Amino acid sequence: MKSRETDLTTGKPSKLILSFYWPLLMTSMLQQFYNFADTWIVGQGLGDDALAAVGNMGSLFFLIVGFSFGIANGFGVLVAQSYGAGDVDKLKRRLAAVIELGLVISVLLSALSVIFLPHALRLLQTDEIIMSDSLKYGYIIFGGLTTGICYNISGAVLRALGDSKTPLKAIIISSVLNVSFNCLFIFGMKMGVEGVAIATIISQIISAAFCLNRLRQMSVIKLEKQHFYNERKVYTELLANGLPMAFMNSITAVGCMVVQYFVNGYGVVYTAAYAACSKYLNLFMNPASTAGNAMSAYTSQNFGAGKFGRIKEGLNVCLSVAAVSYIILGSLMIFFPRMLAGILLNGSEQIRLACLFMPRCGIMLIFVDSLFVVRNCVQGMGKPMLPMASGILEMVLRITVISFLMGRLGFKATAYAEISAWVGALVVNVYALYKYLAPLLAQEEDGNVNSSCLFGGKWRRHYHGTF
Repeated sequence: MKSRETDLTTGKPSKLILSFYWPLLMTSMLQQFYNFADTWIVGQGLGDDALAAVGNMGSLFFLIVGFSFGIANGFGVLVAQSYGAGDVDKLKRRLAAVIELGLVISVLLSALSVIFLPHALRLLQTDEIIMSDSLKYGYIIFGGLTTGICYNISGAVLRALGDSKTPLKAIIISSVLNVSFNCLFIFGMKMGVEGVAIATIISQIISAAFCLNRLRQMSVIKLEKQHFYNERKVYTELLANGLPMAFMNSITAVGCMVVQYFVNGYGVVYTAAYAACSKYLNLFMNPASTAGNAMSAYTSQNFGAGKFGRIKEGLNVCLSVAAVSYIILGSLMIFFPRMLAGILLNGSEQIRLACLFMPRCGIMLIFVDSLFVVRNCVQGMGKPMLPMASGILEMVLRITVISFLMGRLGFKATAYAEISAWVGALVVNVYALYKYLAPLLAQEEDGNVNSSCLFGGKWRRHYHGTF
């Protein structure tokens, strides 16, 4: 079988990144599509209260799944660095450790999520009208969390090896099944929100199985029994890179949960409007977020190979993609908010509230689009601590803004909470990028690059205008 892993350390950066980016984008857009389809089917088939119940789970879902996604990406960075450095034994040992750690983490997260779900919903001030549906949906989604984490980890490893096409094929299949089962369970079998959750779990099982089968066929990572007998150092390296990225996502999610808490306090109308706005925001951030994922894989391989000038070239390509995304999708949020809101919402008040949110966020979308690219570049170099600090700042800014402005500005405060978080996090990550990449560029220019740079060696800070 033809190998699909791709070496991102040689060849024209723009061509490599864009050929890697498009399958990633299609994969991510299809994921957003079936999430969007879930929302549309729930809203049209079950009503705005059911939509509020499913949307109310968004911040909790982000808290748990965001943690697992961060872990997966953190593991993937080290796998990609080993691949870029050509160290096959380290690659295989790290992959074996990823499998072991992934199993433990997925079971633990699933169990804790199910146990604490009712308490978390009460902390969010979930309205009693939607409490029952939120619990029904949440128990199924979190009970099947292992399948979603399995897909996240296998997808991260495939991207680390330069394969962005297999996750795309997996999502195409699972998306068709997801939408089909949604329609069957809700419109045909009248199952309610449980049907939406079951359809999601089935689609995740299919996508995870597809990716795992592809990994099994890759000769470069054929694992043997000895690869699972690792020193403690292998596990600590993976966790040291994965946990900060995981905590960054979860810390960010806590800020989102606090915003959800304030929104829920104003009733189901606010909850439904915020659910629809969040769906659009996630959808329209997606192209830039995907550029960030491409930047992470590209940076990791080139960092492992010690080719730092190529990282700068790739950064320019991905920031250009983010800028184009902003111009197109930001404009939709600015000029067509009522049309967008009417697709997901039925009530006139919910639509009015959504129209307060979308134009404001649309104007400032460039900040979060740039954030995705810059932060993933820093993380791809194996430097997760400042990005984690930016996640803490995001949480603090969201909580501060929503606390002070919700009572004064109403629903508009949710938009300002988002915008402040984006700007603050971007500033921290731009500083981190300059701090870590500029010395490496200077060293490469001077011809003094050596292996110490790949594993935390200290560098003289020669800036020489290279960045």
